[in-house]
Amino acid sequence: MYKQIYLKRGKEDSLKRFHPWVFSGAIHHADDGIEEGDTVRVITSSGDFIAVGHYQIGSIAVRVLSFRDVTVDSSFWESRIRSALRLRVAMGIADNSTNNTYRLVHGEGDNLPGLVVDVYGKTAVMQAHSVGMHICRMDVAQAIVKVSDGRIENIYYKSETTLPFKADLGQENGFIYGSSDDNTAMENGLRFHVDWLKGQKTGFFVDQRENRSLLERYSYGRKVLNMFCYTGGFSFYAMRGGASLVHSVDSSAKAIELTRRNVELNFPGDTRHEAFCEDAFKYLDEAGSHYDIVILDPPAFAKHRGAIRNALKGYCRLNAKAFEKIKSGGILFTFSCSQVITKDNFRNAVFTAAAMSGRKVRILHQLHQPADHPINIYHPEGEYLKGLVLYVE
Repeated sequence: MYKQIYLKRGKEDSLKRFHPWVFSGAIHHADDGIEEGDTVRVITSSGDFIAVGHYQIGSIAVRVLSFRDVTVDSSFWESRIRSALRLRVAMGIADNSTNNTYRLVHGEGDNLPGLVVDVYGKTAVMQAHSVGMHICRMDVAQAIVKVSDGRIENIYYKSETTLPFKADLGQENGFIYGSSDDNTAMENGLRFHVDWLKGQKTGFFVDQRENRSLLERYSYGRKVLNMFCYTGGFSFYAMRGGASLVHSVDSSAKAIELTRRNVELNFPGDTRHEAFCEDAFKYLDEAGSHYDIVILDPPAFAKHRGAIRNALKGYCRLNAKAFEKIKSGGILFTFSCSQVITKDNFRNAVFTAAAMSGRKVRILHQLHQPADHPINIYHPEGEYLKGLVLYVE
């Protein structure tokens, strides 16, 4: 029997609406001996069961795994992973001869809060964002392999930077199931190297797949600038789309090297591409006004609510510089991946930048995360990726 956490009166209302978090301020008291990462039962002020989940220290005290009184065992993990895989098969990305890259588990979006799993060919890269998921990592890995029916043979665990540092778990990244030296994956027929050892996130930004495809359709004959290029995803899609020139920019020398390798993997010896290790604002300040397409896909400017104001200033400044530099008739792809920045926040920042430039700007597309990054309808906080495609006269 799991230990129990008891809520204050009225604090179960959000759980009745199936929101998957219990905040620390909602807790009246708890059984003795509960430790971070434990699976606990949540009890209302009237003594009724309402949820089971992982306990953690912090403002989010419980991440709900189920609103049914279940045992979190191997069959539970298999059922949840199977449900997640079934969705990816249904949308046509898990069994696709030209695409073996996708997100298998997207936290709350797949009713597995605290867990992210990205698939690159035969290898799944798993990240735990809670101590509870870290403790359950081997059970989760075994469930992934079992339900994948041969699709996945290796599990690389990469949670050094995602687990609460105060938990002092001494976690190291590495394979926890199988092993592989093949770090080449395929997305929509294009190949790329995945740096799951030291790269950002799980090694590649899977969430931009559909937006990269959209860029490809606009790229023919155009000069393209890919800012914050990281692994060069937008760059090699633009090249396949027939861009006349592609410049990739990132402040990380390691990212620039990976971009060059990925472009060479798909377009060996192609002289249309050039990469620059440079600060984004400095590059834009010194760049000429000859780019037909500019992509702005910066890292999260705000990771908590206290940083929102400065982040919005950053988005405004960055987009204003792009509006200043882009050619007339150009197209700007601009994004925010900050969860705490709402769609309206971001749009207003870009609107302000456009107004500052004095140029005529029209919205062609409003972009978001793809279907393998689903949003739990009861957890709107899961909608994090915002994007606009703008036509600039």
